[in-house]
Amino acid sequence: MMRGRTLLLAALTGAGLCLCGHAGYIYAKAMAAQVLIQRAWQESQETQRQVKPWSWADTWPVARLVVPGLDVDLYVLAGDNGSSLAFGPGRRFGTNMISAHRDTHFRFLKRLRPGDAILLQERSGPWHRYRVTATAVVNKSVNLPRAGDPSTLILVTCYPFDAIVPGGPLRYVVYAQEIEGKTI
Repeated sequence: MMRGRTLLLAALTGAGLCLCGHAGYIYAKAMAAQVLIQRAWQESQETQRQVKPWSWADTWPVARLVVPGLDVDLYVLAGDNGSSLAFGPGRRFGTNMISAHRDTHFRFLKRLRPGDAILLQERSGPWHRYRVTATAVVNKSVNLPRAGDPSTLILVTCYPFDAIVPGGPLRYVVYAQEIEGKTI
């Protein structure tokens, strides 16, 4: 009887450690990728061309996203598909809509409030200043504005932030509008 409990305890402990290790690996991969992406971003600004963060990457940094009030400084990748989002926030092609995972890079979205400042730097160098105007929880089937207007910035992540199962039907959306003085 005691031996069975010991084996069960060992098995459960091992499974728990494996699950925690996997979660830690995903988080560490996302953070380490930002270092390589930062290097590619710096080179792309110097050369004004697309620079992949690693040779096999199918994406490249296209912007830098800073939220001064929350100490957030992230590099945004081209495209919002799964392979881009595994390494950082991704910008949907042809829009000003940026998506990222709720449990890594966009975890901070839940702390953004209307009035908060967001800075976005383009590869060409200028910074654009945005002010959060609203947040909303929407069903993923809702067509979000395409954010083709550069004066509007839309940040999107899955919702709820503490969901056990990822990729549910809800999205958390932050809407921001470019403010006067546009660049800094």
